[in-house]
Amino acid sequence: MLSRHRLPRDNNSTFGGDGMTIVWVVAGVMLTAAAAVTMIRLLAGPSTLDRLVAVDTLVAVTMCSIGTWAAFTLDTTVTYSLAALSLISFVGSVSVARFRVPDTSPEPR
Repeated sequence: MLSRHRLPRDNNSTFGGDGMTIVWVVAGVMLTAAAAVTMIRLLAGPSTLDRLVAVDTLVAVTMCSIGTWAAFTLDTTVTYSLAALSLISFVGSVSVARFRVPDTSPEPR
């Protein structure tokens, strides 16, 4: 009996055949490269705001990775983590934007 959430697969190849295997590999490489570049910005960012934008970007890349994994495995249970991560990321971004302290002190007038 088949589950409602999964499509039948061949045992010899991934879903969609060899063409989709290339797409999954390219997506994985691009997401890994995006995470690496974002980590470099996070570590080397000269200001606090650069680091905060890098953290938001890293969360977005993580969400894309989870969505890609859900599409690859045809498993919908991980989509709950996408909703939770997006809500936490939004609240974090708004609160950081609201309560961020400038990096340098203002010049006296």
